[in-house]
Amino acid sequence: MKKFYGFALGTILLDQIIKNLFLFFMNFGQSNVVIPNFFSITLIGNTGAAFSILSSNTFLLIIISVVILNLIFFLFIKGKKLMKFEQISYGLLVGGIIGNLIDRVVHGQVIDYLDFNLFGFNFPVFNLADVAIVISMILIAFLIIKGDKNGISSKGK
Repeated sequence: MKKFYGFALGTILLDQIIKNLFLFFMNFGQSNVVIPNFFSITLIGNTGAAFSILSSNTFLLIIISVVILNLIFFLFIKGKKLMKFEQISYGLLVGGIIGNLIDRVVHGQVIDYLDFNLFGFNFPVFNLADVAIVISMILIAFLIIKGDKNGISSKGK
């Protein structure tokens, strides 16, 4: 379980360090172009979930996050001997959820800053915790597709 805790803690720490650096050096709404017409650092606060779903429902989103963390822990982690790949996948997922949960509790909103524009489409601004969650879900989907008949292998290493 060392990889699980390492990836979860690493994700949380890196996420919070980056967010706090941007909060210290930038103002909300400020945008700094890194690569013209492709990538900017834009500091915003999001009171909702992905794509601003459930905006201004911070308390509900905190409750949902805590419930999901408990479900992940009790259904997929506790008492299981997870393979390294599973530990990494769940570590990223838990780290990403906790990273955004800290924002909701401390700031009342999630701090976002990664702003991409691809072929004229400006994606919603997101953060490292969001990236960790998406990558973890892709890894978990891969595990389910290739896993045993129950979805995810319970064999450990």
